[in-house]
Amino acid sequence: MMTQLWPEFVLASLAVWRISHLLACEDGPFDLVVRLRMRLGDAGRTLDCFHCTSLWVAAPMAWIVGATAHDWWLVWLALSAAAGLLHRLGERPAGDPAKGNDDGLLWTEAGRAGEPDDGGAPADRPDRPPDGIRRT
Repeated sequence: MMTQLWPEFVLASLAVWRISHLLACEDGPFDLVVRLRMRLGDAGRTLDCFHCTSLWVAAPMAWIVGATAHDWWLVWLALSAAAGLLHRLGERPAGDPAKGNDDGLLWTEAGRAGEPDDGGAPADRPDRPPDGIRRT
């Protein structure tokens, strides 16, 4: 019985990751996910956290994979954990310049190709004033 669980568990883990990533990290096709978040108002902010979203998405998937109600609790948490591990594997390395400034709590996206810089002084160069400000 345990050997039959693994293929379903692996597929369900991938499905939980995909759906959670779509809801928490993407705009969705035709910006549907963004519109959903806006319609939900403050409740839509709960979709901003991948790990929280994966818990909600994993719950119904656990009913599909788990054979009994007792199994459901274990499978539910394991599916969410597997999706979290997949999410962590897909993250950019900490020193990736495409990520932007990372202060350990919040991060900002680095300027995209073709977009002008915001003109602010880089954090590592406090001696450079922002554009448009003259030093006397």
